[in-house]
Amino acid sequence: MVFRSILKKQHLLIAGIGIALMGCQATTSEDAPASPQITKPPVTVETIHGVQVSDPYRYLEVDSPETTSWVKAQQAKGHEYLAGIENKQAIVDRITGLWNYEKVSAPFEHGDNTFYYRNDGLQAQSVLFVKGSDGKEKVLLDPNTLSNDGTVALSGVSVSDDGNTLAYGVSKSGSDWQQWHFVDIATGAKLSDELNWIKFSSAVWNKDNSGVYYSRYDAPEGGNALADVNYNQKVYFHQLGTDQGQDKLIYERPQNKDWGFAADVSEAGDYLLISVWQGTDSRNRFFYKSLDGQSDVVELIIDLEAEYSFLGNDKSIFYFKTDLDAPNGKVIAIDVNNSDKANWQTIIPESSDPISSIKIINDHLVVSYLHDVLGKLSIFSLSGDKRQDVTLPGKGKVAGPYGKRSKDYFYYVFNSYVQPKTTYKFDFKTGTSSLYAEPKVSFNPDDYVSEQVFYTSKDGTRVPMMISYKKGLKKTGDNPTLLYAYGGFSISLTPRFSPANIAWMDLGGIYAVPNLRGGAEYGESWHQAGMLDKKQNVFDDYYAAAEYLIEHNYTNTSKLGAYGRSNGGLLMGATLTQRPDLFAAVLPAVGVLDMLRFHKFTIGWAWTSEYGSADVAEQFPALMAYSPYHNVSERAYPATMVMTADHDDRVVPLHSFKFGAMVQAKQKGDEPIIMRIESKAGHGAGKPTAMKIDEFADIYSFLFDSFGLKIPAKIQ
Repeated sequence: MVFRSILKKQHLLIAGIGIALMGCQATTSEDAPASPQITKPPVTVETIHGVQVSDPYRYLEVDSPETTSWVKAQQAKGHEYLAGIENKQAIVDRITGLWNYEKVSAPFEHGDNTFYYRNDGLQAQSVLFVKGSDGKEKVLLDPNTLSNDGTVALSGVSVSDDGNTLAYGVSKSGSDWQQWHFVDIATGAKLSDELNWIKFSSAVWNKDNSGVYYSRYDAPEGGNALADVNYNQKVYFHQLGTDQGQDKLIYERPQNKDWGFAADVSEAGDYLLISVWQGTDSRNRFFYKSLDGQSDVVELIIDLEAEYSFLGNDKSIFYFKTDLDAPNGKVIAIDVNNSDKANWQTIIPESSDPISSIKIINDHLVVSYLHDVLGKLSIFSLSGDKRQDVTLPGKGKVAGPYGKRSKDYFYYVFNSYVQPKTTYKFDFKTGTSSLYAEPKVSFNPDDYVSEQVFYTSKDGTRVPMMISYKKGLKKTGDNPTLLYAYGGFSISLTPRFSPANIAWMDLGGIYAVPNLRGGAEYGESWHQAGMLDKKQNVFDDYYAAAEYLIEHNYTNTSKLGAYGRSNGGLLMGATLTQRPDLFAAVLPAVGVLDMLRFHKFTIGWAWTSEYGSADVAEQFPALMAYSPYHNVSERAYPATMVMTADHDDRVVPLHSFKFGAMVQAKQKGDEPIIMRIESKAGHGAGKPTAMKIDEFADIYSFLFDSFGLKIPAKIQ
């Protein structure tokens, strides 16, 4: 699950993990179906809103010797199967060769210093560089030195406005928990300050660069940091040079334990800005606090009615992007000294294209739109007059803009499924873009095709899909095809380059990505059409995408693979239980698969705004109807690889454990049902390069094996 404010993945099978799970006592009745190398524990049966619900693998939620034994056996079984696929190393070699090119991020500036990330090609983590006014660059922070195996990752950075001090967060083994540290940029010396128990928060500097605001939780009381529920986030201020125990509590809301706080500081340093989130609801509240003298937190927007994203301010005039009465988004201005709704002003009205992001740069509003999922950049004055559209290098994704209000230029990054990330610089003086940084890759993007098609879903809804493949591919109806999707949490699946996808196309594969309802590709209305009791729309959109590919001779059911992660893993679970006939292989990765209990662990409660809750009688029937774990029946299933990781404290691995065990027990066909359980890995963020490459190689080799195809000894 990806929070909107964080937005936004892949390794070796090592036996003998220390599992961090949660304990739940079970009511018992009959014997559970057998699991590998484990004594048969009793089955849990509960009555929920008058319905008897069996949970035969509840014991896999508990950190116990039996669970550890089960996991070790599943790891060994999965590893043995994948290692036995002929010529898998050829895929590893091809992905590695394609991945091995220098990657440089768009720069960001503070004081006289310019900062950027660089990866020489196969480094586990990208390195943070700084370049001073003299043009000399140096390594500021190399995350590859934080651990021997690359599993300690950089999770966030924040540079003081004067460019003198770096705050950076790290996470271990893919956990959402972050620890923040500080570095003197001039000397490279690490300061003694250390901040702990931070999740879903950055660190933002105050006006005089003497400290940071951040949000944290209390230390987990249950003793299981990777499993305990996270409630009661609080905003603190940390003064540099002091112990965290002395940090000043700025704001808390104990009467609303499920409220979270994303703190920021206005560019002029005059206001502390607090965006109040509640679960993964796209709506938020907005509070602020004047930083000129002593003042209280002001609850400017207290109703949970719409999204309000702060853009900037001119003293008491605050600019917001909002979807209030505008599902595609608009820009408004609020005078906080005269804040009645009747006085709010619309600066940029809603258009037919949803707003993706906005930044105030050079006293202009630079707006990134989505037009049928593809990027578009437009520039407006602060009064809302349109100045120009930015000419883009092609049809794909625009990331950014990146820049400051005081600058007369900004950067943006363009890429597509077949074109690697390239950074451009836009100059307000000339009104044109110039190439800033272009990667040198070992393939020719012109040898590949990425086309957009539209198809009709079950209820008549028109849905877009991007289909990418190597030029010259013939639509024989028999091409190996991977259908990747997400469909939830207002996350848009815009074109995104991956060298691994090029390797798949080099294998003769087709890579298809439909833009299902539940995302934000067509604004908030598109999101709402795929959430709560409308979640089945997401699944139906996905099945219609598969049927389109078959009907238009791209592939057939014996060569079609299904893959999705997190909320997309839920989609895979539903696909396996609802339409196993459509696919030769299904890969649910780090998925939400028990829809009756997801809200009981870590941050799972936050997803009830998207899915609903089994605790609510009116919402229970819809969840029960599609919950993958509860809808596995005795039948023939396609080849299935359930993927998870031992340190996933976002979607805890019990989902995959229970679902995998259930499908294995109920499989009546001949196709394999295996588990791929990573060690020292989490939900996906910060995963080292070698782990990503190995995971992609396992995915592609599993698909080829399931399709009855032989991997060539060498891939070009």
